[in-house]
Amino acid sequence: MVEVQDIFLQHGKEYCKNHKTSFEQLKAMSAIEKCRTSSLGGHIDVCENCGYTKVSYNSCRNRHCPKCQTLAKERWIDSQKSNLLDVEYFHVVFSIPDTLNSIVFQNQRVLYQLLFRAVSETLSELAYDKKYLGATIGFTTVLHTWGQNLMHHPHIHCIVPGGGLNTIGKWVNSRKKFFIPIKVLSRKFRGKYLFYLKQLYEQQKIRFHGSQQYLSNDEDFSRFLSALYTKEWVVYCKPPFKNASCVVEYLGRYTHRVAISNNRILSLENGNVTFKWRDYKDSSKWKVMTVSADEFIRRFLIHILPYGFMKIRHYGLLGNRNKTTKLMLCKKLTNTPVIFKGKASTLDLIKKITGRDISKCPACGSDKLHRYEGLSPPTDTKTA
Repeated sequence: MVEVQDIFLQHGKEYCKNHKTSFEQLKAMSAIEKCRTSSLGGHIDVCENCGYTKVSYNSCRNRHCPKCQTLAKERWIDSQKSNLLDVEYFHVVFSIPDTLNSIVFQNQRVLYQLLFRAVSETLSELAYDKKYLGATIGFTTVLHTWGQNLMHHPHIHCIVPGGGLNTIGKWVNSRKKFFIPIKVLSRKFRGKYLFYLKQLYEQQKIRFHGSQQYLSNDEDFSRFLSALYTKEWVVYCKPPFKNASCVVEYLGRYTHRVAISNNRILSLENGNVTFKWRDYKDSSKWKVMTVSADEFIRRFLIHILPYGFMKIRHYGLLGNRNKTTKLMLCKKLTNTPVIFKGKASTLDLIKKITGRDISKCPACGSDKLHRYEGLSPPTDTKTA
């Protein structure tokens, strides 16, 4: 099976020669190239019963690596289960118009941060409005920057409970359909994003390069904003989950997803990469796309986030300062069992993922499998 790693190993050096790449992009490329190779060292498993021996190399653990997200996802899911309430949950997605994509890419840290702010304030303020719910809600948000074709498409996935805590400390259930009309959400979100965007422009915190440089002119930027105000911004809400136990498992599919998984890559031949993608504009049909390796790498690197940027954030009742107080009250009011448990071990999580107990020998099934650490990486290996 062709992997992102293979594409980087075969064509990454040539790409870096011909294109300017950021430190974060180079670091991610290097990590993916070395993932599960001798470059990162490893360990040996030896069965003292039957003599079975297996050498395994270490993972890079980079958050953009397609091979390193499954275990991280399971760890996250396990840690979030204690935050669930026994109520309906909704999946809401906020997207910005594609005319903003170039500016956002040139100012990723500032404008991704703005995207989180506009989304969180939109949901919190409208939910607090007595016209809709009149309560404080808690929700989780996840930033994605890609579409199925790997092009730049920033949007935020939100998992929102169907209710909240009102001002007198009572739980308020939402309507069966999402409690805030989609058009109201869309227009509030649009207004907030553009208001703060204008503020950042006036504070000279936005940079413009290349074809966007004309927006440095006040009049051109004003016309640009006016055009965005006339567009309908895309916000949509999926039907509620059947039960709360589905919520975190479902959200886990979004939290640790990378721009493209290895199983979507079909081939790497003659300098071209072929991958499958789902066309949501054509009844969600699966299609096949072929691009040059150079173009594939360019598209993949678009989605490397700025160093230290948090793509998963919790708000309201799920914020850190409310978890031990207001969230506990909500559990009591919604008859949600309070579960106190330690973190699942790595062995347990791997067993859940693979269905196999890796503490036992895969050849004879005995529990005399011992792991010997200390396969050191080559001394001449340079770390990015």
